[in-house]
Amino acid sequence: MKIKLETLQHQTDALAAIDKAFYGMDQMTKDPNAKYIYANPLVKYRYSDKANIDIKMETGTGKTYVYTRMMYELHQKYGLFKFVIAVPSPSIKEGTRSFITSNYAKQHFSEFYENTRIQLNVINAGDFSARSGRRNFPAQLSEFVEATRQNVNQIEVLLVNQGMLHSKSMHRDDYDQTLLGGETSPIKAIAATRPVVIIDEPQRFPRGKKFYEDIEEIKPQLIVRFGATFPETTTGRGKNKVTKIDYYRGEPQFNLDAVASFNQGLVKGIDIDYPDMTEKQVDNLYKVKSVKAKKLVLTQQGKDYPLNVGENLADIDPSFEGNITYAGGTDHELSNGLALSKDMKLIPGTFAQNYQDEIISQALDCHFKAEQENFLRSNSGDNAPKIKTLSLFFIDSITSFRGENNSKGWLAQHFEDILTKKLKNLIEHYELAIDDREKEYLSFLQTTLHSLRSEHQNVYAGYFSEDRGSSDADIQAEVEDILSNKEKLLSFKDKNGKWLTRRFLFSKWTLREGWDNPNVFTIAKLRTSGSEISKIQEVGRGLRLPVDETGHRLNQDEWQSRLSFLIGYDEKDFAQKLVGEINDDSSIKLNQEELTDDMIKLIVKVRQNSDPKFDEDQLLNDLDKRNVITRSNKFKNDVQLNGKTMSGYEALCQLYPELEQQTRVAKDRIRDKNSKDNITVKLRKQNWQQLKSLWLQLAKRQMIKLDPSVNKDAETVARNVFNDSDNTIFVLQRPQIIHQEIDTASGEAMVRETPADYSAEYLTMNYGKFLKILAKETDLSVNLLNNLMIKAIKRLRNNANYINEKTLGNLIQTFNKQFNERIKTSYSYESLNFSASTSIYNAKKQDFVNSVPASVIGIYQSDSTSDEKYLYDRPPLRYDSADPELKILQRSYGPKISVFGKLPKQAIKIPRFDNGTTTPDFIFKIDNGNKPIYLVIETKAENMRLGDEEIRIIQQKYFNQLKESGVYYRMATSEQEVHDLINKLENGELN
Repeated sequence: MKIKLETLQHQTDALAAIDKAFYGMDQMTKDPNAKYIYANPLVKYRYSDKANIDIKMETGTGKTYVYTRMMYELHQKYGLFKFVIAVPSPSIKEGTRSFITSNYAKQHFSEFYENTRIQLNVINAGDFSARSGRRNFPAQLSEFVEATRQNVNQIEVLLVNQGMLHSKSMHRDDYDQTLLGGETSPIKAIAATRPVVIIDEPQRFPRGKKFYEDIEEIKPQLIVRFGATFPETTTGRGKNKVTKIDYYRGEPQFNLDAVASFNQGLVKGIDIDYPDMTEKQVDNLYKVKSVKAKKLVLTQQGKDYPLNVGENLADIDPSFEGNITYAGGTDHELSNGLALSKDMKLIPGTFAQNYQDEIISQALDCHFKAEQENFLRSNSGDNAPKIKTLSLFFIDSITSFRGENNSKGWLAQHFEDILTKKLKNLIEHYELAIDDREKEYLSFLQTTLHSLRSEHQNVYAGYFSEDRGSSDADIQAEVEDILSNKEKLLSFKDKNGKWLTRRFLFSKWTLREGWDNPNVFTIAKLRTSGSEISKIQEVGRGLRLPVDETGHRLNQDEWQSRLSFLIGYDEKDFAQKLVGEINDDSSIKLNQEELTDDMIKLIVKVRQNSDPKFDEDQLLNDLDKRNVITRSNKFKNDVQLNGKTMSGYEALCQLYPELEQQTRVAKDRIRDKNSKDNITVKLRKQNWQQLKSLWLQLAKRQMIKLDPSVNKDAETVARNVFNDSDNTIFVLQRPQIIHQEIDTASGEAMVRETPADYSAEYLTMNYGKFLKILAKETDLSVNLLNNLMIKAIKRLRNNANYINEKTLGNLIQTFNKQFNERIKTSYSYESLNFSASTSIYNAKKQDFVNSVPASVIGIYQSDSTSDEKYLYDRPPLRYDSADPELKILQRSYGPKISVFGKLPKQAIKIPRFDNGTTTPDFIFKIDNGNKPIYLVIETKAENMRLGDEEIRIIQQKYFNQLKESGVYYRMATSEQEVHDLINKLENGELN
């Protein structure tokens, strides 16, 4: 299996934001060293915060991808070729190195940046070691510093962690060699290259602290920071104390916060579980009263229990199992690695082996539940690609996993015993399978059990800091698989067709940051981490969306993916804390006492998507009319709304639910064991049965049949595009800068910006690569494209400089736009003689499913009364947009409506002529004598986005063929429009 990197919209948006925020190159400089071949060309507003850029992206959304592609972009457009990536830790450094040097990343970026490569230079501890009595620079440092602009196809990148950057080796100047003809200090040599610095995890590099001062010493012209969290600054004291996030320009230039990441389905949802404890065990709680390097004091019910370094917790309470002592030191750790702090609570029962066994057992149950769904993919159609399922266990001691003399530790043995029992039960279940995919899963399980029983099992693996340098071949194979063989871990079979059964991974916090694998579906913590930050980092290891066995990344609309996170009882409030942290990450702070300007702006912005005329005055007038706010925009205490008394803030949220939708994580995205009931929505099967005759038709697999004239149309469009009558498609491409000048002609100073080329050399592409991409993106034959290109270049006086990325992009975009416009009605649907399963329907059983994941109906929920006509159990109502979806659902309908409801995503899967599928939003069944009418509705905002009209045409064409079955289709932008349609259909006013 090969991972396929795909450009996602939010990553494209981030790159566009960087491009917009970058001021360009300084062409007016009189600096005599501007063209120094060892250094970057000069950036406008260099060395100032005005030029620096902040990109906020939540964990798991691909910030490493974005800053890697940013380097290619800045090199291609502006000639910048020296970048320093500063990361906090060696583990994050390893993760970054692994991505940039991976074959799948190189292949992906080569499609956009032909003949351009990144030379990654990584500095590690020990690289400065003196050899033969001489103190020399590491080769990779010399490579970075002394590379020149003359190699126009190479980007030099220096990757270093903060500890290395701060080290004496980087700052000393007594080396026995020089760089750039005279520099003897690594820091000064790097500074001479005028680098662009990328800071990963900026909260670990706060301004004014030592690690940021190291960044300043290498004198970056431009700093671009990427992270989910940024450092804070505090000014004033007491009541005047103000804490705010330290952004270079006051706000991030791109902001993909945690709320948006979860609500938009850019990361997995999270389910949090923990084994219960008896009331007696819970009450037996100790609190850390004080903790010092050499002494720990616990307290319980007013009595203190001191412990010196080396003394055992079992001496205080025998329930503290596992021979755990106080190790002390500056980190105030127990011998199992748990860092203690004042007021921390310790429950002895969570340290017991049988409690950890219970966590393992529950984690394996979660694993196999996800694995069966991911392997079988029963509601994804026939032969949907399988998804490898991985689980990660954080443990407190390597000795519990690896015993002495190559033996198994007690934890590994317990894990094997528990896993063996669960495998045997599953095998027994699937031995009766008749379905081919289930038989295949049986084979996978049997091979897993066989490997687990063998001398050199390949089912689980561990990676610990102590493993570095181990001579044990089995251990090194495990480490290699975990750290470097991501594609192998994601694959089901090797090149010889044999099952790859390794999917359970163990670590002692070594994989807490830097490492990730998108197919981690379960994380189990067998002890508390003692740190809120590390908890978030641990969740981050499993947030990324999964890939299937073809390497395709599955978004939440394609496949609902969730992370099961197993913790101990002592962290049972983790879900609540995590939700709080995510909500706090929103840039809009909700004030329950007063309607703030930020809250007003947010509501108006969202409402204008469906009602362009909506403004602040309309909002305030509505709230004033409903007696929600005072004249000074304070919320009133007792507001009457829909027969209920509530606060003004609560009334605002009911009237304008988009306020909390945009600033609060949706309820089903993070769930603990007490809130899981709503993770699925139960279908009212008796109501769905009223749609059964229609669904038997909708389940038929459809094939798009293009009209015979389409091929001729494609050739006609292509010839028209290549003629370029407006001279806008074939263009020359040079790197550009933005020139700014002050214009005072109008009587006031204004800044005018104009783009300008800064290089005499044109950017071009290899012709073979140009044709290959053009053929792939247009589905036109290479022969036709080659003939058209020959004619075009001849017309352009044989100037091959027109063969470049801009011309390529213009050709692809213009052709596809004109061709799609031409053929959007030049096809028909041909029904095939077999049915396909969808999110709502099991084709093999010819029946509707019993329940669906709540989020495929809608990511938000609202209280509601029950309605016997609705297709699902309610309350609550599930929806994706407050207007018009929620308003449609909240409306009452007449007696002729027998059933209605919102359709789940992928409920019908109408094939699109431009690839993919589409499903409308609502269905209503209207009683009409012996022949019922089915009203199918697609909802869109009034100011429709690009592509909405294409969806309407596709869906209209599909449902037109079902008119004889009583199906009526319409796109609607308001609940009133739907209501009017129903009235007209009930009254026979529409055919």
